[in-house]
This record gives sequence, C-alpha cells and structure tokens, in this order.
Amino acid sequence: MKAIADTGFIVAFKNRTDEHHAWAVDLGRSVDAPMLTCESVLSEAAFHLGSSQEALELVTAGMLEVSFDCGQHIEKLHELAARYADRSPDLADLCLIRMSELHPRHTVVTVDEDFRVYRRNKREAIPLLYPPRR
Repeated sequence: MKAIADTGFIVAFKNRTDEHHAWAVDLGRSVDAPMLTCESVLSEAAFHLGSSQEALELVTAGMLEVSFDCGQHIEKLHELAARYADRSPDLADLCLIRMSELHPRHTVVTVDEDFRVYRRNKREAIPLLYPPRR
C-alpha cells in the first residue's frame, strides 16, 4: 500500500497508551515502502509525543519519508486554507490534502474525521484509512 501518514497515525504508533496503538503497529508492520509525510505532521507528532526524537526515529528507520516542501506549494495551500476556512484546518492538514493531489494513488492514514470532508482537486474524495471504530 502506498500511503501518506498523518499525525494521529504517528502518535498512535509511538504511544503505547494511545487507543489506536495496536492498529497503528499492525499497519506499520504491513507497509513495505516508506509512508510519505511532511514537516508539519512531524512537528505536530513531536509536540503530542513530547519528543522530537520519537518522531524523527521513524524517518531515520525508513518508515516515513519527508516528501513535501511547503514553500513550493504556498499558493495552493492558501487556496485550500480559504476553501476550508470554516473548518479552521491546521497547516499539516492542508499539506496532506495537497500531497494527496500530488500522489493520487496514495491513501491518507489518519484518525482525523475532518478528512472525510476535505477534497483534493476541489471535488475528489481523498482515499482514507482509519482505525476500526469501537
């Protein structure tokens, strides 16, 4: 599976007390290529984990690949921010929407329900993978 990793997946993978930890670990073991992500997601994950090292280890280990330069897509990010202003998306979400446009065969792995509303290329649903509902 080709995937784009959101913050919630990373936090769940690294935090043994997270309600989605088992799901994230199982998924992480089944992925055979690095999951793409962005610096904003890594920053959020480091904040939630209380450790930059925890987030960076996944890049060093080859599970994640930083694959987005915010500066190269600033106009598109502004457009997305305006389109979804009523939802107050954070920068990481905007970057992942844009990454999904750039990598249409990749599934966004997330625990964030907002991705059910977000659209790539204005109208296309973003392929998503969530943990099972309890």
